[in-house]
Amino acid sequence: MRSDYEFVQTDTTALENALIAAYEKLTGVTVYPAGPERLFIAWVADIIVQTRVAINYAANQNIPSRAVGKNLDALGELFYTQQRPQARASSCTVRFSISEPQQSAILIPAGTRISDAANSLIWETVEDAYISTGKSSVDVVARCQTPGTVGNGYVIGQLNTVVDVFPYYISCTNVTATDGGTNAATDEEFFELLKASESAYSTAGPMGAYEYWAKSVSTEIADVKAICPIEDGEVQAGHVHIFALMNDGTIATDTIKNLILAACNDDKVRPLTDLVSVQDPKKVQYDISLTYYISSDTTTAASELQAQVESAVNAYLAWQCAKLGRDINPSKLVSLIMATGIKRVEVTYPVFTKLKDGSDHSVPEVATLRNSTITNGGYEDE
Repeated sequence: MRSDYEFVQTDTTALENALIAAYEKLTGVTVYPAGPERLFIAWVADIIVQTRVAINYAANQNIPSRAVGKNLDALGELFYTQQRPQARASSCTVRFSISEPQQSAILIPAGTRISDAANSLIWETVEDAYISTGKSSVDVVARCQTPGTVGNGYVIGQLNTVVDVFPYYISCTNVTATDGGTNAATDEEFFELLKASESAYSTAGPMGAYEYWAKSVSTEIADVKAICPIEDGEVQAGHVHIFALMNDGTIATDTIKNLILAACNDDKVRPLTDLVSVQDPKKVQYDISLTYYISSDTTTAASELQAQVESAVNAYLAWQCAKLGRDINPSKLVSLIMATGIKRVEVTYPVFTKLKDGSDHSVPEVATLRNSTITNGGYEDE
């Protein structure tokens, strides 16, 4: 979290000293620690300091990097992006089936609701659909009634309970996993999007503009790279390949990639001569194999240290896959583990590996864990 700027001083002691000096000079009366004048001056100083704190807060709320909530929303007027991204509902494709083909089309009205067996969330169809004459099923897009990431991750076949039964209905099931739900942008995410949006003013198709439009699709996207690819040693002018990485280090799903393509391929975004595609980065697998040792004079329980080491490894895993082209760096792993208070750590794997970030027009790479072995080497003397 960024610290606020101090436009006016809020040191109460310095202010009291200044007020006492001014009072003594003006009246010629010495102010003693327990005197009534001192108590009155302390009260005045407190009021002034509170006012200065309010001034500092108001001034910081005029700086996008420090503003919060509605104040940051108001500052969006200064940028290309003017609205905070709101929560978006997850969606999927649902197949509705009837008992047998009919001689007339069967309407499945927009808003037909379905759920999972536990009725934890409700999805609804987004448009009218008909099961055609002679057919027994139709596929319809359904959207979760609850916006946000809460609707993501329901696997194929998990949404199989209809709420609004229609004539001849026999079954329903989602034929694609639910995906695409995003939460409203936090202040930090919105500020980063505001900064990135400055690149969107150009209509020449700069890298920053494509990356901005791609990131604007979902707050769950952690990193984006847009490159002009090389084939047979030559840069393919007019071709744009976009790669996206999610917050959890996974490669973007087909749903997210389709949303990115729609955003970046819009006629108001894409230069007329560009051919845009969204592709997957290259996975580079690595292993973790390490042994850590505990100082024999430590006062921390071994079980607690073990939990801290495991937490440090998990933090490394999250850091390592959070950015496209981030080198596989065992030094980061060592620093996180040593910060837990152990004596030393021997890391066999990973070894330092340079990853491509797309700056040379090649496909960006992302580190992916294959195997992990963490061994407690026991106690050692200092």
